[in-house]
Amino acid sequence: MGVLNVTPDSFSDGGRYADLDAAVGHGVRLRDAGADLVDIGGESTRPGAERIDAATEAERVLPVIRELTAAGVPVSVDTSRARVAEAALAAGAAVVNDVSGGLADPDMARVVRDAHCPWVLMHWRGHSRAMRELATYTDVVADVRAELAQRIDAALTAGVAADRLIVDPGLGFAKTAAHNWELSARLPELLDLGYPLLFGASRKSYLGGLLAAADGTQRPTAQREAATVATSVLAVAAGAWGVRVHDVRATTDALAVWAATGSPRLAVPPHHEKRTQPDHEHEVRR
Repeated sequence: MGVLNVTPDSFSDGGRYADLDAAVGHGVRLRDAGADLVDIGGESTRPGAERIDAATEAERVLPVIRELTAAGVPVSVDTSRARVAEAALAAGAAVVNDVSGGLADPDMARVVRDAHCPWVLMHWRGHSRAMRELATYTDVVADVRAELAQRIDAALTAGVAADRLIVDPGLGFAKTAAHNWELSARLPELLDLGYPLLFGASRKSYLGGLLAAADGTQRPTAQREAATVATSVLAVAAGAWGVRVHDVRATTDALAVWAATGSPRLAVPPHHEKRTQPDHEHEVRR
């Protein structure tokens, strides 16, 4: 999943693709570099970011979605608003990537259910302006797993098909650096939920902290690619369904090397199949 933020204030590429032509050109380049989906977001969710209104968000993403889908680029929409998701799906988006896991807008489940599209449920505890205050856990992996299970149950209760659901541990969202590393190290426990998992570590501040200079200065976002690639390969090797990255070419190259060692790359499409076991546990067919 290639990241395309059409925002003025996203933490890594804010303002670079606010122009329609620039956004569409970059989306095509992401596809050509190997992105299976180009994830278009019109509202920054960086820590501390203030919300924008739905009309502004829609005005940013819809023209880009229309142009990219017309060019044959598979698109997902990164939004937590049902109104924006519904318009994006009508414009050609194929997947809803909801950082709130359905919590920010209770109508999102209806939109996804009626569209029968894949829905990424990310672990989330609150909007960006307050997320730092919510990073308190007894056991971050067990707590995230339990809270994702609640979101899955809510989606199923609302009538969303199980084979449309994908989970995301939400690295950096109400998480400290230590929480992010713990989640990364224990991905199999999250995969035990039985749903495909999307992993998004690209250029995040905990990587900048890991690579900080001797004086404590964080590595700039554009210089975190090698670390991003490493997290992506490790996540796929652990069983992740997909990775969300800014530099698609570097990640696809690294995954090609990993696959060449004899480790088959996972290829579960967004409309993955699931089957129910006698004990009601789910197993993803890969």
